[in-house]
This record gives sequence, C-alpha cells and structure tokens, in this order.
Amino acid sequence: MQSTGSIHRNALSTYKPCSVHGILLKRKETNSRARTQARTSVKRASAWAASPSASAASAFSRRASAASPAAASNSAAPRSVMLAARVNLKGWQQVAVAVGSAFGALLDPKRADLIAALGETTGKPAFERVLQRMKNSAEGREILLERPRVISTRVSHAWDMPENTFGAAYAQFMGSRNFSPDDRPPVRFMETDDLAFVATRAREVHDFWHVLFGLPTNLIGETALKVIEFEQMFLPMCMLSVVGGSARFSEKQRRLFFQHYFPWATKAGVKATDLMSVYYEKHFHEDLEEVRRNWGIVTCPDPKATSSA
Repeated sequence: MQSTGSIHRNALSTYKPCSVHGILLKRKETNSRARTQARTSVKRASAWAASPSASAASAFSRRASAASPAAASNSAAPRSVMLAARVNLKGWQQVAVAVGSAFGALLDPKRADLIAALGETTGKPAFERVLQRMKNSAEGREILLERPRVISTRVSHAWDMPENTFGAAYAQFMGSRNFSPDDRPPVRFMETDDLAFVATRAREVHDFWHVLFGLPTNLIGETALKVIEFEQMFLPMCMLSVVGGSARFSEKQRRLFFQHYFPWATKAGVKATDLMSVYYEKHFHEDLEEVRRNWGIVTCPDPKATSSA
C-alpha cells in the first residue's frame, strides 16, 4: 500500500507549478508524520487480521453468508481489496489530492488514477446519497449484501449468453474493444467499507451503461455518459469531466455534442431508473431490449439520422 505522502506526490506530479503543491513541499514535517501514521495503520490492520477479533468477524461473516451463498463468494474479496487499498486523509490532504488530481487530469485525461482520485475526494456526499437509495431498494440491498465485483472471474458467464441478450451485448462490447473488466483502479479515499463499495460499484458498472445507452467509447461518447452519470449520482467529478471533455472538442465536435448528445443525455439520465440499484449480473440472460424497457433506458439516437430528419 502506498503511503499518504506517496499518493500526494503521484496525484500532484503532473502539475508542479500548483500553489497547493508548493504548500505541501513546505509542510515536509507534517507529511512525514502523515506517512508514519499511514504505516502505523497498516501495521495495526495486519495485527488485527491475525487477532481473535478478526476471527470473530470472519465467523460472523460466514454465518451471514450462509443465508446467501452468493454473498460468501462475492463479499470477501471486495472487502479485503478495499481495506488494503483505502487511505484515510485529513481535510487539507483531501483538498490537496483533489486539486492536484483535477489539474493533473486536465493536463493528461488518460490518467484514470487521477480522475478516480478526484471523484473520491469530491464525491463523498453523492456516494452517501447513492448508498441510502440502494438501502431503500430491494435489489440495491441485495447488491450491498453480496457486494458483487465486475471482474473477469465474476462476469465471464456473459460470454456464454445467447445472442440478443444483455450479457451477449456486454461480451461483444468488451471483446470488440479488447477491454478487460479488471482494469479499473482501486478505490482509496472512502472512509467506510460501504462507501468504498459504492464508489467501486459506480466505477465498475460504467461499461454496462455504455452497452445499455448505446454510446461509443470515443471522447464524445465518454463525455455524454458522464452527463448521464451526473444525473444519476450528482458526482461533481462527472460535471468536471464534461467541462474538461468539451474543452478538448474541435469546433465541429462541440457543436455536435451540445446540439445532439447533451440534450439527449440530460433527459436519458433523468428518465432511467436508479441504475446504481440494478444487479446487472443477474440480468445477463435477459433480452437486451427488454431490460432497456424495464429500466427506462433511452438509447442514443444516431446523430446522422437525426440531422437528416
């Protein structure tokens, strides 16, 4: 696990002139203490894992999962991964990581780790609202109980689904682009297991939404999907991504986006059901058009067809 100071350096390395970065350099002694605290937290976590308390917690987890076999196989791995990756930051540290990540992501939009850090450090209130909505939904509660991960070992059955099913469409989407569901960066800056899982889930269902809304993975398609994600979760990072993405458009792309994609995405995001409370993996066998109807999905119209009409 990276120390807190190391994470700050990585997040801010792409924007050295940033004043916040200068402040961090001046606070070398404070950062040293933070790194020491982070190392101490890791040691305590390791000691706890071998303690009787950990054994008791493990026994409780086994008893809880007995009522849901899927929970036994799905929940243990994500919990261990999130505990290993998570770093607790103080208020000023969160601001430093958020500012540094924002500038770094603008300079290099391909840095998924910086975009992820920005979403986590600015998105706690939004993730808390999503968590509450999931608790209020039967399917959402099932997701929270079983904590499924969208990783290759868990979604490989999509490749066995019949043609025209949601699972087959997802498999075709991933395979045709040589994408792997294992490529998402881990969540690091959420304070609780529940929030860490919600943030992880939001990150991992991204490609499901591409399939459902029929959006490409180019700059315009990704930016349009961020509009939908904002309407669904109200994450500040999503709107910042829209601003940053549209700033990189050519004049022709910008006109196409704001005349066609943006109006559609704002309406589609509002009309759709609460997509964070959908257990997608259990719908792989269903017809793609049927699940779209059931979840209120309005696919993206072809801009060429729209303009010719």
